[in-house]
Amino acid sequence: MNILKVNINKRDGRVVAFDVQRIYNAIAKAYDETEQPMPQKGISKSSAIQDVVEDVERVIQETDQAAYGVEEIQEIVKLALINKMPLVAKSYIEYATMRKTLRESEMDLNKRINNLVNGDKSVVNENANKDSRTFSTKRDLMAGQVAKAEGLKMLPKKVREAHLRGDLHFHDLDYSPYLPYTNCCLIDLKHMFETGFNMGNAMIGEPKSIQTAVAQTSQIIANVASHQYGGTSINRIDEILEPYAYKNYNKHLAEAEKYQIPDRETYATERTKKDIYDSMQSLEYEINTLYTANGQTPFTTIGFGLAESFFGKEIQKAILNVRLNGLGEDKKTAIFPKLLFTIKDGVNLKPGDPHYDVKQLALKCAANRMYPDILNYDTIIRLTGSFKCSMGCRSFLQGWKDEQGQEVNDGRMNLGVVTLNLPRIAIQSNGNRDDFWEIFEQRMDVLHEALQFRKKRVFEALPENAPILYKDGAFGKNLTDEADLAKEMFLDQRATISVGYIGLYEVGKVFYGADWEDQEEARSFTLSILKRMKDLSTQWSDEEGVWYSVYGTPSESLTDRFCKLDKAKFGSIEDITDKDYYTNSFHYDIRKNPTPFEKIDFEKDYPVYASGGFIHYIEYPNVKHNIKALETVWDYAYDKVGYLGTNTPIDKCYVCGSEAEFKTTAKGFECPHCGNNDPDKCDVVRRTCGYLGNPMQRPMVHGRQVEIANRKKHI
Repeated sequence: MNILKVNINKRDGRVVAFDVQRIYNAIAKAYDETEQPMPQKGISKSSAIQDVVEDVERVIQETDQAAYGVEEIQEIVKLALINKMPLVAKSYIEYATMRKTLRESEMDLNKRINNLVNGDKSVVNENANKDSRTFSTKRDLMAGQVAKAEGLKMLPKKVREAHLRGDLHFHDLDYSPYLPYTNCCLIDLKHMFETGFNMGNAMIGEPKSIQTAVAQTSQIIANVASHQYGGTSINRIDEILEPYAYKNYNKHLAEAEKYQIPDRETYATERTKKDIYDSMQSLEYEINTLYTANGQTPFTTIGFGLAESFFGKEIQKAILNVRLNGLGEDKKTAIFPKLLFTIKDGVNLKPGDPHYDVKQLALKCAANRMYPDILNYDTIIRLTGSFKCSMGCRSFLQGWKDEQGQEVNDGRMNLGVVTLNLPRIAIQSNGNRDDFWEIFEQRMDVLHEALQFRKKRVFEALPENAPILYKDGAFGKNLTDEADLAKEMFLDQRATISVGYIGLYEVGKVFYGADWEDQEEARSFTLSILKRMKDLSTQWSDEEGVWYSVYGTPSESLTDRFCKLDKAKFGSIEDITDKDYYTNSFHYDIRKNPTPFEKIDFEKDYPVYASGGFIHYIEYPNVKHNIKALETVWDYAYDKVGYLGTNTPIDKCYVCGSEAEFKTTAKGFECPHCGNNDPDKCDVVRRTCGYLGNPMQRPMVHGRQVEIANRKKHI
């Protein structure tokens, strides 16, 4: 029998051709992990391994089966090793047993609950903005372990095995598919205000003042965040709140007339400006003190910058001044909401534009509080087809029009993410492009199946499952309980579902070496990967009615998980697995120090093919006293990148007054001048995959934040 025609039945149901090289590689890995594996002198490693491989081939020939299971092949290899290399056999058996145990434990509910109770870091540190010490968060984490165990069982076998192996990652298993949750969204706040909505036992009518509008906004945010698992965004909030500020103005104007106050317009204007500031301050405090059913502060983003009226401008200024002034007596930096300030030529881009002074305030705020990030109006339209802020930290909707031909962004949503492990494909291809593309296409087929399942599950939601989303207008429509399913919200490409990826840097390293960023051929190859992803996504979108979007995953813990699995499988590979993390999305190698302009020029072409989720960061020294330098970068980026974040030291020690960047040590963060590390006597803020976080206030995630700070993974 010709063993080249033997098939292997994989655990996930696939049938693949027998590959003797995989046997050789597995034995070689076991050999390398065994001390003094060969008692005989003068026998080379390759000769010893080849001898065992030939024994395996011989047994397969003699058995004369058409197909084998993975376990059958492993048993043949184990017996051959016991006969020829018993010490290596022990290492081989231990690894196979470990992998089997891992697969089983991922779906073992008791094991998961015990991990949580015992404080396993992979469980309690998974989300850097969840304080796992609190009862509400512990309860959510415990429910999440149940959902993960059961959710894994629900996945198609091929998808489940790919997830457990690390070929791809099915995100947010603690919520979906166990329940038909959606991911992130742009709340249709305007629709809810104008049509009214139910909240608990009360019917809420349209606000009569900006104070009421903001109070309703915070309650809506909390309610929406409790019915989904991703970020909660409000698009163009200054334009939404604008009419309610004018209601205040008219009320104050009437007061002035009633009491015959001199200069009535000035009185009404000043009172309204104070109302606006107080309202925006209230919103900031409320969001930072809210707790959702998910056991965390809602991941909130607000976009602003385009309102052109007088009070629209005052709302923008109030948002920025509130953030600049800080929280509480210590004036600490607010973590939420994430601020996205829009820059538009003719509105606020350059001197002479009517709102250029607001841009100057935004620059000051970014230098002192790290937010706002900026959206460049014309580039966002070029990349995504319409203007809108991101859903969550980086997910973008594509341009979309309703049946009447009206552009619609608010009220739309994302259905979830599955991320492809690109570095693994590159490693497995051994730098051979044909092999890379063959493996890539196979993995994309499995990823597609995973997203189809994710979509199918979300389609099963009923309006009554999440009234705030489906019945009360957050998703832009008002369904009734009589509606069979909520899926009509998602059809005709109204919703997105995300084709995630990480590790383009590591892919480039495999094919072109560690310093490939300036090689045109290397850039072209990495761009071709995203282009192929986009082509497949467009094809699936046209066939299925939901928009598949290519998405640079904000892989807070996934960069570690993928790399850890690949290091165990392939060993320590220089500049790839030896770092113990993979590089987020398309970002420049974080260990290098390009200028802001070099980084922008390198990264600007990737979102063209990955417009479903992207963000660029620039790392700065302290720029509080050099605002012009920050503006120079912002202006350079205007027609090149759509979404740009500012990362700059904003730490503050309340013992000695130092504003220098805190040092990261094995024990945590400490003041570089006086050594203070008391969380109540300092303000330490770091960006973790798009959002800010205060690691000093979260001891259980503290170590995670130190790791991130040490390698600046957010860049």
